[in-house]
Amino acid sequence: MKTIDYYFWMNSDWAYLGADRLEALAQRQGAAIRYLPVDLPDVYARTGGILLGRRSPERQAYRVAELARWCRKLGIHVNPQPAHMCPDAGLASRIVIAADQAGLPVAALYKAILKAEWCDEQDISDAATLRAILLRQGLDAPALLAAAARPEAQAAYRRNTDAAVEAGVFGSPAYVYRGEVFWGQDRLDMLEEAVAG
Repeated sequence: MKTIDYYFWMNSDWAYLGADRLEALAQRQGAAIRYLPVDLPDVYARTGGILLGRRSPERQAYRVAELARWCRKLGIHVNPQPAHMCPDAGLASRIVIAADQAGLPVAALYKAILKAEWCDEQDISDAATLRAILLRQGLDAPALLAAAARPEAQAAYRRNTDAAVEAGVFGSPAYVYRGEVFWGQDRLDMLEEAVAG
């Protein structure tokens, strides 16, 4: 079975932009996706990355311009500076991990969480916000919130983050296929070529 290891941050606007195309790619190529939320600030600390708020004004301005270009190209709306930008993503990540551990489909769930931040001006670090998202997805919110608080979910989050660094990942989204890293939703075409080949 072809398997794509998908490392992403639950605050990643770029992951949101690439989400549907990754799903379509996997379906076309008969590939499975392993959803692996990571603690990106920790990845950055270990790989030389700089969090957005600490980047130069020029880099921040370019991010906004590039997001606008990609939003036009893809026909997807993203607010480049939402009201609750990049809050603590730990709980959201562990909820996605808990859903995955329970055998539930997670693609719609993680996309709904990203949409809440980047399109709907919601705080995804807030348990009540996440509970509402889970309920809208038809999922058992109390069970998943409880599972997200357990040591197993925390340990998996740590493992995902360590595995990302070990694989050579330094940003989000990153796709790893047979040991090769593809960083950024703008590399999905190249990822598909590798999977198809």
